[in-house]
Amino acid sequence: MRVSRLRLKNWRNFRTVDVALLDRAFIVGPNASGKSNLLDVFKFLRDIAKPGGGLQTAVRDRGGASKIRCLGARQAPEIVIDVELSNESDKPIWRYEIAVKQEVRGRRQPYLLYEKVWNDSKLIIERPEKADGLDSLRLTQTYLEQINSNSQFREIADFFADVTYLHLVPQFLRHPAAYTGPGVPGDPFGRSFLERVAKTPERTRRSRLRKIEAALQIAVPQLKALIDTVDETGVPHLEATYEHWRAHGAKQREDQFSDGTLRLIGLLWSLLDGESLLLLEEPELSLNGEIVQRIPNLMHKIQQKRPRQLLVSTHSGDLLLDPGIAPEEVVCLTPDKDGTNALVAADVPGVVDMVGAGMSVGEAVLPRAAPKQLDLMVNRV
Repeated sequence: MRVSRLRLKNWRNFRTVDVALLDRAFIVGPNASGKSNLLDVFKFLRDIAKPGGGLQTAVRDRGGASKIRCLGARQAPEIVIDVELSNESDKPIWRYEIAVKQEVRGRRQPYLLYEKVWNDSKLIIERPEKADGLDSLRLTQTYLEQINSNSQFREIADFFADVTYLHLVPQFLRHPAAYTGPGVPGDPFGRSFLERVAKTPERTRRSRLRKIEAALQIAVPQLKALIDTVDETGVPHLEATYEHWRAHGAKQREDQFSDGTLRLIGLLWSLLDGESLLLLEEPELSLNGEIVQRIPNLMHKIQQKRPRQLLVSTHSGDLLLDPGIAPEEVVCLTPDKDGTNALVAADVPGVVDMVGAGMSVGEAVLPRAAPKQLDLMVNRV
């Protein structure tokens, strides 16, 4: 199952969004146009649906409803998220929609203006219900987060709860002692990445690391082997062997790996880890351009073996050089004074013709994402 359509109203940068999504979607746009915020829609739904989560937690973790609501919103104060889920034949089988407002006085809690669920185009849940009218506190929780209320559509709740996001920050792995205190919920930046690897069942862990090792032997000069290990205190590590003048090479642990090596390990592990919706933010960071050009093909090959949907934000022309990327797979973000507009590249005038004439999707769309009059920035410093 995958997200086939996303509609938004008053969500962060976006006054309105209505885009179709395929098995891969590459999200492009200028800095601060809302690429991360568009991905955050699915993290928000995950945070509602996951055990221990819920609407109040998901909103509070983002600073409150006022931080989520689009600054360009005027007459309509509600935040609306509307998601269609389809099967492999692209037939929509589920649709989930919520509208959220904030109390204007008192505790100023977020609450549901409505919550609706469709199955095969039939409306099966519509709130507020009669019981909601008798007890307004019921509207501070979604049915999505309640096991006793989502039995009719638990497939949706499970799908959102399994959404995966990893934006590995190499410094967390190299210098763990420098980052103390509670981590970010969900560990989005890989602070506990090595523990996650170590807790994976041994057979699965070994299989994934062998595949990652084979890729690194091509991408990282002199790398010969990659294993997981633990030190004398039981702390997990990754250890690489590099070809060296010594007969058995030289060994290094993750604190000596380059940023690019750590980022590539995190990317490959994420792609191999499960079948849920995977959110990737700028996977090109710290990587050689030649490697970046091959990431889309790598994604495609893994998707053939392990079907899963990938939503990827990027600034990289190298990544979008892949001729296998279709205009229908790219979502273009364009800011204006009232918020950001989102449009599938195939619907942007001229893009399909340029790709048909031999341009890559990146060559056709990235110039549109560049801020105007960039040369003036240099002159003003």
